[in-house]
Formats: sequence, structure tokens, C-alpha cells
Amino acid sequence: MGVEVGAQSARSQALAVLRIRSRALAVALLPAAVAVVLLAGGSTGHITGPGWDTTRWIVTALAVLVLLAAAGIALVVARARPAMSPTVAIAEESAPDLYRMVRDLADRLDVPAPSAIALTPDCDSWLEDRTHLAHGRPPPGDRDETEGLQGLRGVRGLSSRPRRAPSAPVLVIGSPFLWWMRVGELRAVLAPVVAGTGPSAHPDIAAARRFVRGLDAAVAVTSAPTRGPLTRTVLGGAGWVTRLLLRSCRGHAAEMERGVAAAAAERAQAVDYGLRIVAQEQVGLAYAGWDRLLTRVALPAWRMGRWPSRLDAGVVAALTELSRRDRLAEGFTSRLGERPACDLLEEPGTVDEAASLLAARLFHGGPAEPGPDWAPVDWLEYPDEVVDRKWRADAARLHRVLDALGVRHSTDPAAPGSGGPTLARVLDHLMASPDDDRHVPGPDADAGVLATNRGGAYEEMGIGLDEDDAELVLGNERTAALAAGLSAELAREEAAAPDLASASAGGAEPGPDRALWDDGLLPLFPLQPPRSGRELLADHVTAMVCCAAMDTAGAAPGLDWLDGPSLLVDGVRAADLAPRVLTLVESGDPTPLRDWLRHLGVRPEKPVRLV
Repeated sequence: MGVEVGAQSARSQALAVLRIRSRALAVALLPAAVAVVLLAGGSTGHITGPGWDTTRWIVTALAVLVLLAAAGIALVVARARPAMSPTVAIAEESAPDLYRMVRDLADRLDVPAPSAIALTPDCDSWLEDRTHLAHGRPPPGDRDETEGLQGLRGVRGLSSRPRRAPSAPVLVIGSPFLWWMRVGELRAVLAPVVAGTGPSAHPDIAAARRFVRGLDAAVAVTSAPTRGPLTRTVLGGAGWVTRLLLRSCRGHAAEMERGVAAAAAERAQAVDYGLRIVAQEQVGLAYAGWDRLLTRVALPAWRMGRWPSRLDAGVVAALTELSRRDRLAEGFTSRLGERPACDLLEEPGTVDEAASLLAARLFHGGPAEPGPDWAPVDWLEYPDEVVDRKWRADAARLHRVLDALGVRHSTDPAAPGSGGPTLARVLDHLMASPDDDRHVPGPDADAGVLATNRGGAYEEMGIGLDEDDAELVLGNERTAALAAGLSAELAREEAAAPDLASASAGGAEPGPDRALWDDGLLPLFPLQPPRSGRELLADHVTAMVCCAAMDTAGAAPGLDWLDGPSLLVDGVRAADLAPRVLTLVESGDPTPLRDWLRHLGVRPEKPVRLV
């Protein structure tokens, strides 16, 4: 009963959308119909006279203009290519067991099977309509699927051969699900998704979806900025009409999709209901692990020009570590003895590599192809290739800024590290001195005015202060100057770096069909906002401390699956470093950090090796 109610609601809303389309067509044909009546009346002698002749020609001219405009708008809507989610296409020969499982599931649900399967580097799954004719042959340079993963060409199931538009929706599966979930859990999670192919096959719902997606694509075409004045004017009128129609359809389309989802969920109740409750817990856990892996582990590597090639396998390691640390996650690792869903793929490593490269493209804006400045990195190589290089690069940047600020290397010319990049130089500079106390305002001082006045000195050096840096000015001006200098230095490095994303585009001409991969829009889903000066300073001081610990106390770079780059001392992660660095940065007190260094045998006065 619930299935019929949801399907009936979806069909009624689809008819409402189609009625809007019919009304728009009627409005376009109305002047032509009036002109036909007037012309017929004149030819038969029933509507004659000077006034009627003038009216007849005016209405006829208006009808021609309206028909031409309607034909132009219809052409834009028909030719506009609806957006397609960036995915990794999975051919049936590369995952026969996965296709077999999905078809069996569709048979149990008594719905049509999806036409194809694709993976997305996210924790979500959905059906995507790719029946538009333009989806059969992507335009030159378009990189909405694995055709953009040129470095992985030639692998079975990831070929770049031309595609034909599918006749049924494509099933898009979140790649982390395949690695973390077991086969039964994946089937339970996909049941309500696959059940959505039933309502989607109804002709009224399919026609309404095509109309709405065509309008949405036409709005994108008419909003493209790379147009001439005349074309912009013409498309501006077409865009106004398509936006008006889209606003009229929006409410009905949303209700239609709710009805489709309700019908699909009700139909899926009879399939693996008990297992689906357990599987939904795994969905939330996978999402948490994936987000942590991207922000803490993958992002530092992407910033270094390296992309981890086994992100999905890393999710399993991260969630296993979470299960070990967190009591709430206890029991989840007992599932690992069952068959993982990634066994349904013939070559899971290759698929993981393709999904990892696509994740770097979406979340960081990296190139679509591997290259000398954009190379894959294995998890075993991560500590040396990413962590060690990152810390030494940050330490080198920190000392370059100190040099630019004129900070002395050592107060004692006879010291062993005099003139070299030492941690002692950083500690001495950040340590609050009695002179700094004279700049600490009273409780009634206006922080904004003080920051503005003192920021003038830094502006003369070409250094700007953000709000966090202004707070540091109130406590230690030298700390604020160093934080702002790091921000400016990092901005200069990023501006001077080659645009690898643009270089990988292969010279394809811009246009609405490539709007999804427009280099100016990447990354599509940035993971973190830009770091403040305070955060940059803390990261660079931490990097300098880690370099000193590695060079003078035998520490080693490591990878923590939940926290990213970490310092290993005697094989154990040093988890108590961050609060001591923050104490130094925020209050200028080096005592906790010096005690920590002394306990580990780190010698701050000795030079460290930089990049």
C-alpha cells in the first residue's frame, strides 16, 4: 500500500510538471493561432476592413517572432547537456560479481536493474539519469568520468572507449562503502537505492525529470560568462524564460522526488530489513572515517604535490584504529572476518587508485592525470615522502621569514648552531620579553584600534594581518609579525606555483559542457577554509620541533590514521606536543616546550637539515 501511495504521489507531481510544460507551449503557440484565425478570416471575407488588415499583419509578425523565440529556447534546452556527477565508471567485465549482486537485488525488488555502475569518492549512493543524448559522446576535453584519468588507461574496466547513453539510471556507489562494508551490508544499503529504478521507469516521471534537468542545464548555458555581447543578450532572454519555468516546476519536482524516495524505501522494506539497520550504523562510521582521512591524512599530501593512491584502503585502517581507541566503536572490527564488498571487484587496487585520483581532483583541485609534480604515494612511503618533506619544507619557510624580519641566529656567536637553522632561534624569537609587556593593553583598551595602529608597521613590510594575527599583536608583536609573514610567504609560493590543473586540461576550449571541470571552480568541495596566521605559525613551529627531534634525538616521521603526520619517539606517537607549541605561540611561554625537549634529549641549539 505504501509503495502505491508514494508512486501515485510521484506520478501526480510529474503530471503537474508536464502541465507546466504544456502551458508554456500553449503560450508560445497562442499568437500563431490568433494569426491563423485572422488570416483565414481575411481570405474568406469574414474579417475585412483597414483596421483588421493592420491587426492581421501585426499579429502575424508577433506570432513569427514568438515562434522563433520559442524555437530558440527549445533548441537551447534540448542541446544543453545536463550536469553529470564526476565518477569512476565500472565496466561489467571488471566487476561481474558486483553487477550480479545488483541484478539479483533488482529481481528481488521486482524493479528494472540499473544500466551501469559507477563509483564516487564520497560516502553516498544514488541513481543518476544519463539518458540524455549528449551523454553518449562527451565533448572534447570533458572530464566527468574516468576518461580524465589518462594515467590509468588500458586497465580492464577503466577504458576510455566511447560511451552510449544508457537507457536506465546509473547506480553510483560511494567507494568507501566497498572497502569498509561487507557484502551483505552493501546489499542492504543499496536496496532502497536500487528500488528507485521502479518509479523512474514510469514514462510521466521520466519525462518530467528530463524536462526539469533540461531547464537546469539551459540555465547553466545561458549563465556562461564566455560569450559575445550579442550572444549574451539573446541568451539573457532565453535564460529569463528558462529560470521562470524552472521556478514554476521546482515545488512539484521536489514533491515528485519525495514520492519516488518514499515508494523506493517502502519497496525495500522486505529486503534485508534487519541487516539494513546495522548497515546504516556503518554508513555513519564510514563517513566519519572518510572525512578524517581526507582532512588529516590526504590533504597534507595533496599540498605537497603527492596523492595517496589507496584512500579507500586507508578508510579501513582509519576505522580499525578508531575501533581500537573508541569504546563506542568496539565490535565493529569483528566484522572484518567477513567478505568485504571490494572483493566484488576484479582489480580493487586499480579502482581504488582511480577513485583516489578523482578525490584529489574534487577536494583539492589537483590535476586529472599523474605527472612529475603530481605523483602517487603509497602508504608505506607516506612518512618519508610526505611527512618528512612537509616538516622540512615548513621549517625552511619559517627560517626564510625570520631572515626577512632580520632575526638574529644566535645571541652567542660561539654557539654550535650560530648562523644555522636552529630551533633555539625560533624559541628565542617567540619568547615573550619584558619589552613586550609594555605593549599589553589594559582591560578597557580598544583591541581593533590597537591592532590597526600596530599593523601599520607590518604593512610597510608588505605583511597583512588578519583577525587572528591582530589578537597575537596584543600579546606579542614579534609573534604576530612572524605569523603574518608566513601567511604572505605561503601566498607568494602558491601564486608562483604552476597551475597544474589548467595544464592537465589538454587545451580544451571552455564552455558550458565543461562547466563541471572549469579550473576556476576547482576544488568543487574544498575540505578546509584557508588557515589563519595563528594556525600557520603553530604548524611551522611544530614542524621545526619535529625536525630538531629527528635530527638530534633519533625520532622518526610517522602516519597516524586519524590525526595524519605524527612524530614517533622510540616507535611511540608523541601526542603531547601540540598543547606545548600552542602555549608558546599564544602566550610566549617556552617553558613547557623546553621541558618536553629536555625530556626527549632534543638539542635546540644544533642546526637541522632543511629541504
